[in-house]
Amino acid sequence: MKRQRTWKEYRAIDLAMLGATLAVFEYIIVRAANWWFPGQPFTVSLAAAVVSIVYMRWGVWGMLHAAEAGFIFCFFSGATGEQFLIYCIGNLFSALALPLLYMAGKERVRTGYLSLVFPILVQVLMQAGRAAAALLLGADPAAVAGFFTTDSLSLLFTFVIIWIARKLDGVYEDQKHYLLRIHAEKE
Repeated sequence: MKRQRTWKEYRAIDLAMLGATLAVFEYIIVRAANWWFPGQPFTVSLAAAVVSIVYMRWGVWGMLHAAEAGFIFCFFSGATGEQFLIYCIGNLFSALALPLLYMAGKERVRTGYLSLVFPILVQVLMQAGRAAAALLLGADPAAVAGFFTTDSLSLLFTFVIIWIARKLDGVYEDQKHYLLRIHAEKE
């Protein structure tokens, strides 16, 4: 008889796969930007989209992916130690969106208009967190506006990715709810 995976094993595998996906795509984006668009003031990141999906699926575990996204971006961009702190810590501010997810209810957020508001909030909180971290580390207040303007295309990408993810069965859904729903459908 085939052994079933435990809840913790399923979560670990899912989080690892989402983390690997995030790392690969952030690497590709950074390399493509440096190769094809080296002088452009804009950046694109899938961090908010993937982190929003992980928050929806696993809650606070998404903070690992938020920090990972900052680390991957900085690592492949050749960032300074200060920039690593700004991006890794700044991305963790996205966790401030979690109370909305829990107060409104994951299912309501997933199926209603909040499904597209939540990831935008995650994106804006990441940008605000980076700006706050930069200010705490002594950045010029005029320069922190760049955290919002240079990453503005990511808002569009986040919106589109989550719009697509909500159409895919189980992708933008709490995994406990998803597994119970699938089990009930089999019965």
